[in-house]
Amino acid sequence: MADFLTTPLGIVVLVAAQTLLVVAFVMISLLFLVYGDRKIWAAVQMRRGPNVVGPWGLLQTVADALKYIVKENVIPAGADRAVFILAPLISFVLALLAWSVIPFYAGQDTIWVLANINVAILFVFAVSSLEVYGVIMGGWASNSKYPFLGSLRSAAQMISYEVSIGLIIIGVIISTGSLNFGQIVAAQDGGYGLFSWYWLPHLPMVFLFFISTLAETNRPPFDLPEAESELVAGYQVEYSSTPFLLFMAGEYIAIFLMCALISLLFFGGWLSPIPFIPDSPLWMVAKMAFFFFLFAMVKAVVPRYRYDQLMRLGWKVFLPLSLAWVVWVAFAAKFEFFGGAYARWAMGG
Repeated sequence: MADFLTTPLGIVVLVAAQTLLVVAFVMISLLFLVYGDRKIWAAVQMRRGPNVVGPWGLLQTVADALKYIVKENVIPAGADRAVFILAPLISFVLALLAWSVIPFYAGQDTIWVLANINVAILFVFAVSSLEVYGVIMGGWASNSKYPFLGSLRSAAQMISYEVSIGLIIIGVIISTGSLNFGQIVAAQDGGYGLFSWYWLPHLPMVFLFFISTLAETNRPPFDLPEAESELVAGYQVEYSSTPFLLFMAGEYIAIFLMCALISLLFFGGWLSPIPFIPDSPLWMVAKMAFFFFLFAMVKAVVPRYRYDQLMRLGWKVFLPLSLAWVVWVAFAAKFEFFGGAYARWAMGG
């Protein structure tokens, strides 16, 4: 068996199996994410939420997915059929593609990741930036003014907050000296448990990063592309059946990806928060679940922003603050302020 896995065919089989494992994890997690999102929202509003299909309503998401799949796929008469169908596929596939470089655990001689590349952060940032094309294509191909205007607003929103996300990530890169997620987590592996993680030296940017990811993934209170003053559903208003399901699945997968990024960049990934408890991939999954809980709580309790407030926050507040933080981290890393907390690479981390 070991000899077979070293052959070209064996390598293809191994990579295919690993890919299916990652996709299965993401898609199964998606079922529970949607269920948890609806349950948390219902609990805040003091109602029951999904509770009929399956035990405690656990199969409600499966029932909803099947409903979308078996419904008729309606394509507007004046739409560009090829682009109309391609748009949700792009959003869904790109959201999944980014997971190929997300590690879940690293031991002495192994790392649980599909592709352990040295420019993993750059890859994720590039793929997530391309997702805006699915939104633009969906709005344009519908051949209607409402989805087209919604897609333009969504594109402007996503591009605006990608700038602050990128600058915040640059601060983490400066501290680590690497674009590899495994190296970033290894740099946070200290003798103080959770107090060795990057959330402490980069504390202000943790909040900015979390808020920026809300806007990047069109989550409340920044879900303007989907709300449109409660008149229409934005860029996907003409979509139904499976294409609409792909748009929504891609959005939730992107949200879960942001939870993974927060865990890796600032909260130690698979590292244990207590020094004498061993590291485990379960810590990584638990942290991702916790941050998704925060995403769901924000959706339930924070009122929606106006679009002008959204753009002003991104360009006039987050952009200057994140840019100033990059300058501060560069100086702190160069001169090793606070015992080298901002320059783990200089300390051999």
